Amino acid sequence: MDVDEPQNPIQTPDKPVNGVEGAVENKQEEVPRPDPEPTQEQDFKLRYILSGHDRAISALKFSHSGAFLASSGADKQIKIWDAFTGDILRTLRGHTEGVSDIAWSSDDEYIASASDDKSIKIWNMELGVESKALLGHTSFVFCVNYNKRSNLLVSGGFDETVRVWDVARGKVLKVLPAHSDPVTAVGFNHDGTLIVSCAMDGLIRIWDSDSGQCLKTLVDDDNPIWFVHFNMSLPIVSSTSLAHMFVFLQTRDLSWYRPRIQLFDSGIINNRDANTKNKYIVSGSEDNKAYIWDLQTRKVIQVLEGHRDVVLAVATHPTQDIIATASMEKDPSVRLWWHTSIFPKDETK
Repeated sequence: MDVDEPQNPIQTPDKPVNGVEGAVENKQEEVPRPDPEPTQEQDFKLRYILSGHDRAISALKFSHSGAFLASSGADKQIKIWDAFTGDILRTLRGHTEGVSDIAWSSDDEYIASASDDKSIKIWNMELGVESKALLGHTSFVFCVNYNKRSNLLVSGGFDETVRVWDVARGKVLKVLPAHSDPVTAVGFNHDGTLIVSCAMDGLIRIWDSDSGQCLKTLVDDDNPIWFVHFNMSLPIVSSTSLAHMFVFLQTRDLSWYRPRIQLFDSGIINNRDANTKNKYIVSGSEDNKAYIWDLQTRKVIQVLEGHRDVVLAVATHPTQDIIATASMEKDPSVRLWWHTSIFPKDETK
């Protein structure tokens, strides 16, 4: 495992992005669709363009403290950035195939990474080294997440299973035959009692983390579900499919309210996060844009433009009005968008 010395690849917005040009295969049939119009004044501006990955970026995650931003990509690398300056602090290498997902432990001392090499690796952030590898998936590992105590990990993959791991022992505790197609996202709720999973079979399922019993199937959609997320502060689960965004409001008896927010007729939205302070959702799109949605009105309030390829990864800062977006092969860059209220005054003019 190699660790790169700190460097500074930041580009200001008026400079070109260093990236490897390449065609992105898209077998989706193009369907005409309306372009959502923002309903109120745009408040986020591009602050930094971060270069370092040379292939598609698969995931972005801010640390819980908000000090760091982690990114992973098809180039087999994980990069750690300063969340406020955009400086690259460390590059982690060790996977032999592309990295599909990453997750911070609750104390930000470790990062878990899921890879097409069928492994999950745990990285010590203080030392910048691999701590252990979790082996058991029989095919590509697509997704990984910690519980709040960070003593358990949940993962999902191309082998159609959801696996629960004891982090300290590096052993699998449960293997759930969860779906009939590859599992695309997994997560714990705030107290670790529930696990949510989604897959290309169009299903979202809620599991009891202790017994492994499936408690609820939330969606039976005609489209693959690409992302699902338990919000840690609001009682919601949100997800995205090829055609729709779903928001579920959880009650104590596990009944759910399900309004559909149609993004467009056909498009991949692979990742999004919810900013609980302002109650909006940010979604990436195959039209090279990111959309900010008001959770209450279900209206687009801003469109973030500038990427030159599919916006595959999105993250929101835990304490500040900062959004990170990342793109695919034609534009493997990370962009940091700041709300104008936190911009230096001399730069908002």
